[in-house]
Amino acid sequence: EFGVPIGYSGHETGLSTTVAATVLGACLVERHITLDRAMWGSDQSASVEPQGVARLVRDIRMVESALGDGVKKVYDSELGVMQKLRRAPSR
Repeated sequence: EFGVPIGYSGHETGLSTTVAATVLGACLVERHITLDRAMWGSDQSASVEPQGVARLVRDIRMVESALGDGVKKVYDSELGVMQKLRRAPSR
């Protein structure tokens, strides 16, 4: 609506809310990173450890792939079934 990129800054525990933000249109995400969530600090419990960052990127990429590019395509592997099950054109 405003022509600017939308981001999401996550401070929750877990990764699913951040992944959901990308599904809903966030093109930038920000999460605090820590080496150990058990360390002392104000943001440690809501921070993401290195393996969590890897999972977050993996999950976002999987969702992007699943959503596709919005263009409907018929793949070669679908042609046989499509031809077999397609109704005759209406007259």
